[in-house]
Amino acid sequence: MITMKDIVREGDPVLRQVAKEVELPPSNEEKETLKEMLTFLKNSQDEEIAQKYGLRAGVGLAAPQIGISKRMIAVHFQDFDEKQYTYGLFNPKIVSHSVAKTYLSGGEGCLSVDREVPGYIPRYNKITVKAYDLENNEIKLKLKGYAAIVFQHEIDHLNGVMFYDHLNKEDPFLVPENSTACDA
Repeated sequence: MITMKDIVREGDPVLRQVAKEVELPPSNEEKETLKEMLTFLKNSQDEEIAQKYGLRAGVGLAAPQIGISKRMIAVHFQDFDEKQYTYGLFNPKIVSHSVAKTYLSGGEGCLSVDREVPGYIPRYNKITVKAYDLENNEIKLKLKGYAAIVFQHEIDHLNGVMFYDHLNKEDPFLVPENSTACDA
C-alpha cells in the first residue's frame, strides 16, 4: 500500500526528469503500480483510512511522485458538476488545447510539496488527452475546467515540471491573460 512515506518530495531529482514512455502493452508490475496509485488516491479521500494512515488527500498522482520515472498517472476526483473521473493511464499526452486559459482561485497544491504556494497557475481551459488505460485500450478524453487542470498538473510531472513553475514570479496573483477562474 502506498502511503505518504512513499511520496517523493520537492527537491528530489526524479521530479525534474522527463519520464520514460511505458512500453506497450505494460508489464504486470506496471499495471499493479498504477492500480496501487489509484488505491492511494481513493484511500486519501476516505476520511477514516486517511486518518488511520496519515494520508494527505490527493486527486492525482504521477509515477515520478513515487520515485518511478515512467509516464503513468492516476486520477480520482469529482469535478464541480459532480462528474466522477477515475483513471489509471499510461503514456498520457495532450494532443490539443484551447487558447482560453483557466486557473483555480485558491491555487494548486501537490502531494510532493509540503508548503503553501500562493498564486494563480494558468492552465488551458480545454484539453484533449490521448492515453492507454489499464486494459491497454487507447482512449481519448476531452476535458475542460477543473478536470483539465488536474490532468495538466499530473502530465506536467511526467515532463519534470512542478505546478509553481507556471507562477508569474513578479505577481503570483496576476490573472492570466484570456482566462477565467474555473471555480468562480
